[in-house]
Amino acid sequence: MEMIKIKINSKECVGQKGQTILDIAKANGIEIPTLCHHESVKLYGACGICLVEGENMPKLMRACSTVASDGMVLYTDSERVKKVRAVALELLMSDHEGDCKGPCTLNCPAGTDCQGYVKQIALGNDREAVKIIKDKLPLPASIGRVCPHPCETACRRTKVEEPISIAYLKYFAADRVLADNPYIPQPEKSSGKSVAIIGGGPAGLTAAYFLALKGHAVKIYDTMPKMGGMLRYGIPEYRLPKKVLDAEIAEIASVGVEMINNVKIGADITLAQLREENCAVLVAIGAWKNTGLRCKGEELDGVMGGIEFLRHVALGEDAKIGNKVAVVGGGNTAMDACRTAVRLGAEKVYVIYRRTRDEMPAEKIEISEAMEEGVEFKFLTNPAEIIDENGKVTSVKLQVMELGEPDASGRRSPVAVEGKFETLEVDNVICAIGQKVNVAGFEEIELNRWGIISADEKYFTTSLEGVFAVGDATNKGASIAIDAIGEANKAASVIDGYLNGMDTPYVAPVLSKREPEDSYFEQFEKAERIKMPVRPAEERKHDFKEINLGFEEEKARAEAARCLECGCHDYADCKLIRYADRYRVDTCKLAGEKHQCFTEKRLEVIERDQGKCILCNLCVRACREDAKQGILGLVGRGFGTVIRPEFNKPETIHVCADCHKCVDVCPTGALKLLK
Repeated sequence: MEMIKIKINSKECVGQKGQTILDIAKANGIEIPTLCHHESVKLYGACGICLVEGENMPKLMRACSTVASDGMVLYTDSERVKKVRAVALELLMSDHEGDCKGPCTLNCPAGTDCQGYVKQIALGNDREAVKIIKDKLPLPASIGRVCPHPCETACRRTKVEEPISIAYLKYFAADRVLADNPYIPQPEKSSGKSVAIIGGGPAGLTAAYFLALKGHAVKIYDTMPKMGGMLRYGIPEYRLPKKVLDAEIAEIASVGVEMINNVKIGADITLAQLREENCAVLVAIGAWKNTGLRCKGEELDGVMGGIEFLRHVALGEDAKIGNKVAVVGGGNTAMDACRTAVRLGAEKVYVIYRRTRDEMPAEKIEISEAMEEGVEFKFLTNPAEIIDENGKVTSVKLQVMELGEPDASGRRSPVAVEGKFETLEVDNVICAIGQKVNVAGFEEIELNRWGIISADEKYFTTSLEGVFAVGDATNKGASIAIDAIGEANKAASVIDGYLNGMDTPYVAPVLSKREPEDSYFEQFEKAERIKMPVRPAEERKHDFKEINLGFEEEKARAEAARCLECGCHDYADCKLIRYADRYRVDTCKLAGEKHQCFTEKRLEVIERDQGKCILCNLCVRACREDAKQGILGLVGRGFGTVIRPEFNKPETIHVCADCHKCVDVCPTGALKLLK
């Protein structure tokens, strides 16, 4: 066989005379993208993605169908090639109707594959479920208990009846795996690089976990006696048992993370020292200061911040709670504070909130459970003055409010009702209306106009070389734990790149998204959401034992089985979206008429989603040329052409059940094997 030599991207490649450019490139370890080519079928040259540029050649060539000639000099990723590929991909994506990922995953700040782990739970594979979760967050048992689950807000099961209980399923699986055989991945070999992380809360722990798995030496420094941050010192025991948190922190330590407590930056060690001793530093100090009430009397004895109060309780210190307590605020911290006050023995606990119940940002279940425990809510009121006797709080004067016009967030702004007040006799006022960052010890780092650390949103870099920052201490300030975890995971990837001398900003992946018509959901049978069993209010309000009783296994499996599996089953292997992401295409750039979208199961064992089909014709050719069946065919002419089975006799269905070659070659997940 006569051999030839060609150059591809400056690499000298040897091939056989008569081979295509694509074949020679593949044999020499060079990938040229293609969506319509497969070695099991004849050349087709339909998708236009495999175009390459030849030196001194005016036209681009299709690598899959162009026979190479000796001496060719080719470029597979020149600017011209990339531009043309991007246009071809944008054309394909403009007619592609499919969800790469379910809305649950898209709405999770950490990008957790909710659909993936819920499916594994339904199948009884708890360990596999935890493995999927830990690809994004290392604290599933803890976060599953406390997360306000934005994933469930986006769950399309609401179009049928109620969302999947995603968060509780997360901790169901995590608890079982923790108790049985913890899942702890094996770290990569040592990189010889070291990272100091300041802050042992959810962000710091997450970043430490993923950086340690990459082989870096990681130390976490924290000012508190134990790691956990707000998960330990800001969330009460009845919501998150600390033995659960301890077990998950121990898992993080086991992958090689060193944890150093009772260290205050600026006093025990300086930021400058940590920079000098390490290749990178990550600041994840959270927001531990309370926002003031800004009313007369807020400095009195008996007035305290919500975070301060919860921290005292978590440390086992005397919180100095009287018989009558007022908690100001409407978020989850306010709910934690009022319910903790009840458990400490306060006879009367009020929640003061300037809007109505409907506007409260706290989880609905937290509000309902607080009411069950005897907390009285004073809606449409706001502290005007805290009154004292000899410097000690005795009462709070409330301004009565009414709702006016909506503010920037869409909520109706509360407006004072002139001259209308109410007074409550109280021993304590707990302020839980916001959090601020304590930047003592970090004065070298540039802050934004709100006094918060300024960090680049793609690189997580600060004004200091080699110093990164994430979580509540940065940019927009305090948020939910899963937000901080999501940022920390992304930052760990960026820091890993930095340590390896690479410029690797976080860029959100290119995805295909769709919104099904309401009629689509009519096919699903209604199934009631499994409710989490809880201890009775009269029992639970007297102690700090966990209030949730946990799912029984059978009910957890049934709840997980309610998932509609919205995201694409073939996302991980979809060549179309992988190339679209590689060339950063705008999936919405080109608009126009789309092919008719439908899902059919005429072959019973194979489901075909026309919305995902790109008419590469691979399935038709594999059926005809490789399987020798000819069951599939192109139907229609011009733009309206679709692919359908030509017949579906029992013997055909039997053949398909044992073959599925069409499914194997599909580049987009348009075909799904059902049995």
